[in-house]
Amino acid sequence: MDKKLFRSLLLLITFTVALVFLVVRFDDLWRTVRLVLSQLTPLFAGLAIAFILSRPCAFFRQTLDKGLGKTPLAGLSLPLAVALSYFLLVGVVGAIFAFVIPQLTSSVGRFAANLSGYLAQVQVWLNELMAWLHLEQLDLSKFGQTLKDFVNGLFSALSTAVPQLLTLTSGLVSVIVTMVLALVFSVYMLSGKDTLLGQCRRVLKAYVPQKVYDMVLDVTALTAETFSRFVSGQITEACILGGLTFLGMVLLRLDYALLISVLIGVSALVPVVGAYVGAITSALLLVMVDPIDALIFLIFLVCLQQIEGNVIYPRVVGTSLGLPGIWVLTAVTVGGGLFDLAGVLLSVPVASILYALLKRDVRKRLARQEKGSQ
Repeated sequence: MDKKLFRSLLLLITFTVALVFLVVRFDDLWRTVRLVLSQLTPLFAGLAIAFILSRPCAFFRQTLDKGLGKTPLAGLSLPLAVALSYFLLVGVVGAIFAFVIPQLTSSVGRFAANLSGYLAQVQVWLNELMAWLHLEQLDLSKFGQTLKDFVNGLFSALSTAVPQLLTLTSGLVSVIVTMVLALVFSVYMLSGKDTLLGQCRRVLKAYVPQKVYDMVLDVTALTAETFSRFVSGQITEACILGGLTFLGMVLLRLDYALLISVLIGVSALVPVVGAYVGAITSALLLVMVDPIDALIFLIFLVCLQQIEGNVIYPRVVGTSLGLPGIWVLTAVTVGGGLFDLAGVLLSVPVASILYALLKRDVRKRLARQEKGSQ
């Protein structure tokens, strides 16, 4: 048998066996992949932090290089730039907490002071509701037994809360350890970015053909630029949403306009989940002042988020990525449906990369067709 034909048949059989094995044992393989990826969470989180801080770090380093010039301290520009980037991150997070917590404490105090009035108003509403439903003669003879059953159930739930508390504590410790490791990884990645990139290029060039090497570098550069513009677009969109929230609350004369605008803007950086967290937290703050104000705010926020999700987000983020608005909505819908939160977070930049690569390939093919027809 011809050696080339034998090699082709062997590759075909190997590929077929591997494909059948992948289809049959897909659940086990996917479970293994998820386990491995979960163990690499600190590395991925550190990479994300380093990527976010890469632009501030580059700005600080460029400024320090100009300021230090050829002085003996010129070699300290990189570590100083990294330190300044983390100081900036800690400063922004600390400023947000320093601004939110005092007003939250004040709101809780106001709620505690007005609690008796709230309870009296709730009692009035309940009495009016009972009268409207004609439940004045409701048989409450079994109310005591129902209350007793409720208390017993409550004590039973409390008796099982200790193991859950231990589980929660261990989970909290795990999150803290993961964040510390992520910060350590991010420091190494940010300070050694040039060395790491150089090593990756050398390894890639040693093991793959030149054509593949050039293609990988091109796609990598496009990916980095796309994700950078995506982060910038997300921040811009969050600022716009926070500003519109502040303007609407001022026009509606609702309390804590500045505080709630900051909460909504910060929570908007996290797709899907952030919107719910920001809305619930803000509504709780307003409930402590006036439940009617909380209801008005929720109605206003739902309308604003519909405008934001269908008009502002596709235009701001899509424009920054060069992706049409219709494809932004499609990417978020498909990504969220297939991969939940991770799909929502990564769908837009991934779709933008695929869109740019497809547009390049279409242009090349059309150019070849035009040359062939001439």
